[in-house]
Amino acid sequence: MTAKAADKLKSDGWKIADTTGFLTLIGPLWERLKDGALELALITEDKHHNRRGLVQGGVIMTFADRACGMAARFVSGKPTLATVQLDTHFVEAGKIGEILTTRPRVVRSTRSLIFITAEVAVDKRCIAMANGVFKILKNDS
Repeated sequence: MTAKAADKLKSDGWKIADTTGFLTLIGPLWERLKDGALELALITEDKHHNRRGLVQGGVIMTFADRACGMAARFVSGKPTLATVQLDTHFVEAGKIGEILTTRPRVVRSTRSLIFITAEVAVDKRCIAMANGVFKILKNDS
């Protein structure tokens, strides 16, 4: 199932996103630009299951956090941001084997904070909604 899903994403213009650290454990994450907006995807696998055999909520939250953070980075042009707040609402369960997608949207951007909203979906079915606040950090160099 995973190879077939990966082939589908590739044929639709997705590519594997560069990740390090913790994100490599849940990935690979996929990304693409569509109509000038960043989109992310995750093919759910057995490693993502909870005790009920559904997609673990923490995986969905991590996916939403990464997507919102990357969108904030994309629009701000700043390389270093930190999540200040992330509110997540679970709407429906995700099933193993499904492809999670999101297209985060900037609500407001100031000199130091970026407010983002995202809907995590499987096809047209919303499984979670997230709202995040991201702080633009000063570069260490």
